[in-house]
Formats: sequence, structure tokens, C-alpha cells
Amino acid sequence: MPFQIQALPMTPFLPLVGASDAELAARNGRRVVAESDSGYPCRVSLRDAAAGETLLLVNFEHLPGASPFRASHAIFVREAAVEASPAPGDIPASIASRLLSVRGFDAADMLQDADVVEGAALAERLERMFAAPEIDYIHVHYAKQGCFAAKVTRTEG
Repeated sequence: MPFQIQALPMTPFLPLVGASDAELAARNGRRVVAESDSGYPCRVSLRDAAAGETLLLVNFEHLPGASPFRASHAIFVREAAVEASPAPGDIPASIASRLLSVRGFDAADMLQDADVVEGAALAERLERMFAAPEIDYIHVHYAKQGCFAAKVTRTEG
């Protein structure tokens, strides 16, 4: 079953780019500088920030549906991010290189399946989850910190 990893659009974060520390704090956000070339995965570009690069650390509601699973968590967005467009079936390195929590939801935003997998095994697990007709979409989270990584949808083909 083909799948598509979805990057977040940059548009909702643009008002935060260049905002003062006080403005960010008023929105429960922070500006951080990457201390290394790993550990700062951007949800818009779907790549890790380089050491010294500036990011926004903000709360993002990744599951806004009216269900008991409604959820938000902290995410990183590179201030200079350009929205990624992975090809169907492709898994960006920022996701493939980490331990992941994979959660399959139905059209009513109810959890139907979940697992923890190494990023190298993600494609196989996504395909197995999407083989179940009740799975409408899948959320991938970084298992250690619990942060939302990306939404995954079915593709035709």
C-alpha cells in the first residue's frame, strides 16, 4: 500500500519568524540554536537543523479532531525552512534515523493501531497498518521525546 509522508506547511509559522523572544514566550514558544547537526528535526523541511542554525520551538496541535486522542506537543521549525515534498514511499532521513512511535487513526480520529519501530522498518510497518481498511491516516512520533514527526496518508498506486 503506497504512502505519503506530509511535511507541515511553513505558512502558520511565518508570523513567528523574526518575532521577539517576548512575543514567542507569549505564545509559549522559544527560539533555540541547534547545538549539533542532529537532534533538531524540522517538521516543515523534514530534515535536521545544522549546528548553529536557528529554530523555533513551539507547541503544535497535531491531532485537532474532536476525540479523546486530541493532542499537541512541542516541535522544531527551522526559521529558514522550505516545505519538503517527499515522493510517495520516501522516508526522510530525519525520520528514518530515529526510534519511532507509529499510531494509526480512523476517520473519527480514534486510535486503531500503534507500534514502536526503528526508522529503518517504518515503510514496512506503514504498509501493514494501511492494509487495514479502518486506518485513515497515521501519525509518526519520535518515540524518545514523544514529539510529533509527521502525518502519513495513503496514496494511489
